[in-house]
Amino acid sequence: MNQPAVNPEWVDDVLLGGPGDAVCVRLDRPVDRDGLRGEVAERAAQLRAAGLVAGGTVALRLPPSLAYIGFLFAAWRIGAQVSLLDHRLTQHEVDGALDRVAAQVVVEAAETTGHRLCGYAEVVARVSAREGGRPAGTPHALVQFSSGSTGASKVIARTAEDLVAELARYDRLPEFPKAGERVVLLSSIVHVLGLVGGLLNAMHTGAELVFPRRLTAEGILAAVAESDLPTTIIGVPFHAELLTALPDPAPHPQLRRMIVAGELVRPSVPTRFRERFGVPLGTMYGMTEVGMIATDLDGSRWPSVEPAHGMRLRVSAGELWIAMADSPYLGAQDPSRFVDGWLCTKDAAELDDLLTILGRLDSQVSIGGLKVDLTEVEQTISGLDSVREAVVLHDAGIQAYVSLTDGAEVEQVTAALTATLAPFKRPRRLVVLPALPRTATGKVVRSAAALVAAENARAATTERENQR
Repeated sequence: MNQPAVNPEWVDDVLLGGPGDAVCVRLDRPVDRDGLRGEVAERAAQLRAAGLVAGGTVALRLPPSLAYIGFLFAAWRIGAQVSLLDHRLTQHEVDGALDRVAAQVVVEAAETTGHRLCGYAEVVARVSAREGGRPAGTPHALVQFSSGSTGASKVIARTAEDLVAELARYDRLPEFPKAGERVVLLSSIVHVLGLVGGLLNAMHTGAELVFPRRLTAEGILAAVAESDLPTTIIGVPFHAELLTALPDPAPHPQLRRMIVAGELVRPSVPTRFRERFGVPLGTMYGMTEVGMIATDLDGSRWPSVEPAHGMRLRVSAGELWIAMADSPYLGAQDPSRFVDGWLCTKDAAELDDLLTILGRLDSQVSIGGLKVDLTEVEQTISGLDSVREAVVLHDAGIQAYVSLTDGAEVEQVTAALTATLAPFKRPRRLVVLPALPRTATGKVVRSAAALVAAENARAATTERENQR
């Protein structure tokens, strides 16, 4: 008999307990605990019919929905290992991810209803067995991708025990939502904040989890106003900036705070948020590899955060390291990322009693809270037949500087990137130059100033030619 990849009992013990008539999730309608348990049982039957057994592997590629929650918990209850794929990825990226995790069963959306700005969808799911899939080779419950699904992204795995330990860290935060409170969730439930801090923590504590009908400033506040229960908004800094852009929002006495993570908060935002809503903008620092690491939920320590209970941190040569029992990475990995029980974060930091994150030290950046590896984007662009060379930088968004092969047009590049990169990974600006500037030794220059100067020189030349 196949052995479970994870202990299936933790789903019932940690996530699905509580009174059956208690509302736990609100999407297009409220769902109580009994309703969610029925959803999980129904989805488990579908997974078993596709051949999923204890110790098996399944990949979920679904938008936020009741189906997503049901399939996730059902797979864990069966004892399977679950890989999460962002539903916004292209098929090209999905195929690469599936090859890497070798999932035996894939769950995708056959039909989806819901507009683009809706915080959830109604899904008709398609469950299919996949040729070439393999059972779980490790005892991990969860597999995620650090920055996408191809190229330089890392495959990260966490055990059920690790997820439960993270929930225990949340339990020690008095400001974090508990039973009798509500969470309006804006963060993606494919990624660590939305998944653990939002979905799993709400199921664990009995807080009511709300997915807003519209992910606009007005739609978010409408979700807050739907109940008198104390409410916390969880999202990324972009969402906080969206809300602070409202000139004169109506009072929302049930709003207790907003909590953001995923990237650094611009200095003016916390003060503006408190002025607009009279409550703090809390911040958190975490990683896919570890989960929640440090917090400042009442806004009193910003821009610093306080390490969570049990987290062992150190700063070496200006870089943050975190103690872990085992490497969180599956497959090929950079040996410098996990050394003698310490995880290298690639984040610049200062540490005394509090932790202050100064920014990234490698090529990974956050776009709206979603991790993007610039090396992956650059390699994808450079690999196109129409591109001779490319440099990708992040400066108020992803910027790509390219030179094209003879006869190629920029529209070819744009069309190819639409097919191969998810929207949040695509360059905000695509600048075409006759040739990229190089150093004396022949290396492509990566200085933003030098590239902008080359762009300006090209524009000046074009203008002179047009005036002849």
